[in-house]
Amino acid sequence: MTATTTTGPRSDGAPARAERLRALAERAGRELEGAPALDILRWAADAFGPRLCVTSSMEDAVVAHLASRALPGVDVLFLDTGYHFPETIGTRDAVAAVMEVNVITLAPAATVAEQDAAHGPRLFERDPDRCCAMRKVQVLERGLASYDAWATGLRRDESPTRANTPVVGWDPRREKVKIAPIAAWSQADVEAYVAEHGVLTNPLLQDGYASIGCAPCTRRVAAGEDPRAGRWAGLGKTECGLHG
Repeated sequence: MTATTTTGPRSDGAPARAERLRALAERAGRELEGAPALDILRWAADAFGPRLCVTSSMEDAVVAHLASRALPGVDVLFLDTGYHFPETIGTRDAVAAVMEVNVITLAPAATVAEQDAAHGPRLFERDPDRCCAMRKVQVLERGLASYDAWATGLRRDESPTRANTPVVGWDPRREKVKIAPIAAWSQADVEAYVAEHGVLTNPLLQDGYASIGCAPCTRRVAAGEDPRAGRWAGLGKTECGLHG
């Protein structure tokens, strides 16, 4: 099932509740370090139930698949920036159709045309941080409002900025527990899981793309390049702001 939303209330928990969640995250991060990814997600399912969600860029559906085994019907949030490759939208639709998850598509407050009218065309070239803030970061803030915890596909081997990613940590900006069940996996681990379970992946991964974001800001990578070298190439930017 696929649902679409563009707005949502901000839910700021009481300080005592946030402190309890932070302590829970820090303890779990220590205790679950080295645990199998599925065990980490089973812990999260037990701890949070329907207040756990997964975020997915639809580069692949590995974490969504893992989470569906721990919590069938889990919500999977997808940020539709309006700039995605058709293959990414197709992957989202396929995941919604065949996996035991509830895909929820979140859209920015403004369409691409409305943003162009307000800020000028091709903002992603002139001020990519601002574009990402409006089309990704603010959208995720609204989308996470009704959850206590979110699971992501971050891996430590993807870039130096992600090298210290905990398997369970605390997101102080959003006051949420943040779970990275495959943080310790390698690309070979991901590929092995995909092969073993027949997990859906974005077809662009077979066409020279190693990390897939918005179409205007993503290019193929050459042999030996860092997997994220194709994101915001030439702009001195490596992250969209969702994770830091």
